[in-house]
Amino acid sequence: MALKKQELFQKRRLRVRNKLRAMSNGRPRLSVHRSSKNISVQVIDDVRGVTLASASTLEKDFGLFGKNNVEAAAKIGSAIAERAKAAGIEEVVFDRGGFIFHGKIKALADAAREGGLKF
Repeated sequence: MALKKQELFQKRRLRVRNKLRAMSNGRPRLSVHRSSKNISVQVIDDVRGVTLASASTLEKDFGLFGKNNVEAAAKIGSAIAERAKAAGIEEVVFDRGGFIFHGKIKALADAAREGGLKF
């Protein structure tokens, strides 16, 4: 029986998360969430269970409300890099969730790398 699209997404998400747990070595996790209208990203310390930095197209400062395109993802990626560096974070592990590393997710990751985050 064929798996539904949501079931495949959940399987991918769990597979990625389990691999990250094994190789994180105490580094914070850069978690990405993409909806049909917005994109958001958080730097999470899994040991303490707290969010260290976050950025989203829902923030009024960016003026990107309701935008979910490659340009918006790049702006969010550079913003999270600035905020993470301000919080003293240099290295993270990239958690793409169940999203395929292509298009918007790739643009966000590239912008975060250009901003100075290492992963």
